[in-house]
Amino acid sequence: MALLAVSQLTKRFGGFTAVSNVSFDVEDGEILGLIGPNGSGKSTIFNCIAGMYVPTSGSIRFEGQEIAGLSADKVCHRGIGRTYQIPRPFRNLTLLENVALSAWFGQQRAVSRAECWRQAERALALVGLPTDAGATTDGLGAGALKQLELARALATQPRLLLADESLNGLDHAETEQAADMLQRIRTEMKITIVWVEHIMGVLMRVVDRVVVLDHGEKIFDGAPKAAQADRRVVEVYLGADAAA
Repeated sequence: MALLAVSQLTKRFGGFTAVSNVSFDVEDGEILGLIGPNGSGKSTIFNCIAGMYVPTSGSIRFEGQEIAGLSADKVCHRGIGRTYQIPRPFRNLTLLENVALSAWFGQQRAVSRAECWRQAERALALVGLPTDAGATTDGLGAGALKQLELARALATQPRLLLADESLNGLDHAETEQAADMLQRIRTEMKITIVWVEHIMGVLMRVVDRVVVLDHGEKIFDGAPKAAQADRRVVEVYLGADAAA
């Protein structure tokens, strides 16, 4: 049984269909890349899985249980964490407090304050941020803010992580470090990852499989090398002339 099973997912906004009958599975321990041009439906699918949107139709099953239509807090408590494209930390809190807050509210089980601090320290260390109590968000650049966003998601102790454009705004060295970090998180925390990203060169090196979207529909599901050789995928990204 797949850890996450999305079946015939459709989401409409009035007369506009953002996602149309999309189906895919995510296996336990896998890193799946969810890719496609701007407006292809990637973020809409993430928001449906994470409880931000209620699907118009279709099924989303996590660990065999239907979660479509659950609120975001209930989805998080089931074991699905997510990051956002634009980090919005609590600027009046320290790094440790930001992450400990996620540990406190993001888990279904009761967690002691001491355990929240331990989980926050572990998450910060894993992403490469300071764990001392006095470290603040002041002066954090784009890369560090992405790291903090990731640490906050990890502090909820998810089984599945939805990573939304974790490389956006980073320089070349930072993108390589962030990609390596996702692989390390998968290994050390035994977390399955669905990764939306536009930087194809790095993503294709890391993921086990890719699902490609175009205009809200799935056009490919398979190995990264096969995607790069697929005529329709090439056409979507580079144009018909390039495919020819």
